[in-house]
Amino acid sequence: MHIKYKKPILIAEIGCNHKGNLEIAKKMIEIAANCGADYAKFQKRDNRELLGEDYNLPHPRPENSYGKTYGEHREKLEFTIKQHLQLQKHCSKNNIKYAVSVWEKKSAEKIIKSKIKLDYIKIPSACNLNFSLLEFLALNFKKDIHISLGMTTHQEILKIFNFFKKYKRENSLVFYACTSDYPAKFSDLCLLEITKLKNKFKNKVKNIAFSGHHKGMSVDIGAYTLGANIIERHFTLDRTWKGTDHAASLESEGLKKLKRNLVAINLCLKEKPLKSVLKNELHQRSKLKKNQILLKN
Repeated sequence: MHIKYKKPILIAEIGCNHKGNLEIAKKMIEIAANCGADYAKFQKRDNRELLGEDYNLPHPRPENSYGKTYGEHREKLEFTIKQHLQLQKHCSKNNIKYAVSVWEKKSAEKIIKSKIKLDYIKIPSACNLNFSLLEFLALNFKKDIHISLGMTTHQEILKIFNFFKKYKRENSLVFYACTSDYPAKFSDLCLLEITKLKNKFKNKVKNIAFSGHHKGMSVDIGAYTLGANIIERHFTLDRTWKGTDHAASLESEGLKKLKRNLVAINLCLKEKPLKSVLKNELHQRSKLKKNQILLKN
C-alpha cells in the first residue's frame, strides 16, 4: 500500500516536567523551539475533582512526590490560567506553538474562556471515556480535538468516534496510537496499531498520530514511516529529576536529533522515477556503465 507522507510535526510534551516552576517551563519552551519542535504542550487539571478521596492520601510513589499528600503534590505541579497565558505568549515569542491537555470539564472551560491561542486541545488516554468532557469540547471548541488511545479497547475507540460523529465533529479528530506505561517496553509499543487506525478511520478522522513514552528515538521514526506524521514525545531538561515522566522523556539533544531524523526520513520516503534514473545518478551512470551493453526496451 502506497502511503502519502505528510510533513512531520513534533510535539514536545512538557506536561509536568517543569516541576511547578514557571521559569523552568519558559526555559523548556526556548530549548524545545531551538531543537525544532513545532509545539510545546502542557497540562491543565482540577486536582480535587480528579483525585476525589485520594487527594489527602500519600503519593503512591513517595520518592517522586513534591508534597506530603497526593493532592499537595499535584497542586505543586499545577499552573494557573494566568500562568498558562504567560506560557502561550512565551511560545509565540520563541516561534513555537502552545498546546495543552485538559483532564476534565472544568479545566476545558477555563482554557477555552481564557482566549489562549490554540490549534488543538488534547485529551489524555486517562480521560478519553469522560463523555461529559468530550461533549463539552464537541459543542464549545471549534478547532481540532486530539485524543490519546492508551488503555483503550478497539470497541471503546469506535464508541469515541461514533460519539463525535453524532455531533458532526469526527473530521476534527486526531487519534494517537499510544501505550500508557512510563517508560514502555519496545515489545509493548504495538506500532502496527497505527496501520490499523489508518485503515479503520481512513478519510473519517483528520489524522492519525503517535504518542510515545519509550526510551530512544528509533521507534518514532518507525511510527512516522507507518504514516503517523504527528509525533508527541515527553521532554525534560534532566531525565534524573524527581517525577514519574522524566525517565520516559527525551532531553534536549535527543529532541534535536529526533527532529533532524524525522526531517531526513521525510526527504527519503519517495520512489524513483519509473522510466529514467535520478538526475544525480547520470554522471555515475555514464562513467561506470559506458562499456556495458544496455538492453533496449
